[in-house]
Formats: sequence, C-alpha cells, structure tokens
Amino acid sequence: MSKIMIETRGISKHFGSQKALDQVSLMIPKGCVYGLLGPNGAGKSTLMKILSGIMKADEGAVYFDGKPWSRADLGKTGVLIEQPPLYENLTAEENLRVRTLLLGLPKSRIGEVLQIAGLKNTGKKRSGQFSMGMKQRLGIAAALLNHPSLLILDEPTNGLDPFGIQELRELIRSLADQGITVMVSSHILSEIEQVADYVGIISEGVLGYQGGLKEGKDLEELFTEVVRKNRREMVC
Repeated sequence: MSKIMIETRGISKHFGSQKALDQVSLMIPKGCVYGLLGPNGAGKSTLMKILSGIMKADEGAVYFDGKPWSRADLGKTGVLIEQPPLYENLTAEENLRVRTLLLGLPKSRIGEVLQIAGLKNTGKKRSGQFSMGMKQRLGIAAALLNHPSLLILDEPTNGLDPFGIQELRELIRSLADQGITVMVSSHILSEIEQVADYVGIISEGVLGYQGGLKEGKDLEELFTEVVRKNRREMVC
C-alpha cells in the first residue's frame, strides 16, 4: 500500500489565456497536515478543486493512495472549500442529518462528528446564530461524515478571531493524529507554520517548494524567496 495519500503529476489548468496552474507535481504523505501556502490568486483554490473532483485539470494526472484518481475516491474525501454549505434555519444536528440522507450515511455518525468538532452541546441553536468559528467547525463536521482518508480545507481560518483560529488549529492537528491526511491552504504563514508537518509554496501557478523547512531558514524567508523567484521568471 502506498505511503502517499495524494500525488499530482504535471497538473496544469488554464482559464482562457490565463494559466492558473503550471505543471504542478506534489506529494502528500498519509496521516500528515500538508500546508499549501501562496499569495491570493496563486492557484491554491484551483488545485484543491481539482483534487476534490470539483474541477478537471487540462493536463497531468492525479493519484489517490497510489492509484489513478477516480470518482470513487470522492467517497474517501472530505472537502470544505470557501464557506460551509449550511442551512442557517437548522441546528447543527439537523444540518448533518440532511447530509446523511443525501449521502446515504448512517445517522449514528452525526453524534460522532459533532463530538469531534466540539459542537455536541449546541442543542436547538440554529446554525445561523453560530459564530464564524462554529460554522467552520460544523462545515468540517459535515466533511467528516463519510470517514474520509483525505480532508481538504481551503482557507479555513478566514474571518475567524484569534480564539476561533486556535480552536480550529487544535481540531486540525487532532484529525491528523487520528490518521486522517489533512491538506489546508492559507496565505497566512504563521497559521501554517504552527499546524503543518509539510508545506508546499505555490506562486503564479507554480509549485516552487514542498517539503520541510530548509535548515537555517524560517518560513517567511522561504516563502518570500519562492514568490520573488516565480515573479521574476514570469516577467522574463
């Protein structure tokens, strides 16, 4: 069995004349938190949408657990991209009940994911009354319903206060400790530095670095080096 959860080989994506991704090849080991860093508009969301089956690449291939990606792998993937898709007039439990009915999943899983996300005691409070952090955690709970091997989170700390960010950081780390591979994107270096085991840095659609931090360099220095290099290459 592969030790790599997700791999891309030469992924490219165009929107008209604009190249959003340029020959991106990444490898995400199982059971880790992989932080995808990049400036706004770098291609992070496009890459995550391809990995989650929302969008197709124009070139290249995706491998899931050592095999070519297929739509069957969606059943092993949890996704939270942009805002959580919630019914704000329903409680947390009712929101998850709707999702279990749509996906044909057992209702017994609802209590488990509410416990994992720290929302077990929200009772009859409607999700429209939740804080932004609680909404994000409910979105993650929904993404966990199908027991995913891979969880994809695109900018999950956007709009959160410091307490909400800390809670979400602890939740992400706990999921990796349970063996779930978590891919999380951000343009905030400090958040990724505190939660990730591996990082990938993307700029102008190019994956300029992936792996651990280089010896003697902090993440900000490494990030700046990659972004500047890719910008120079684009100009040239």
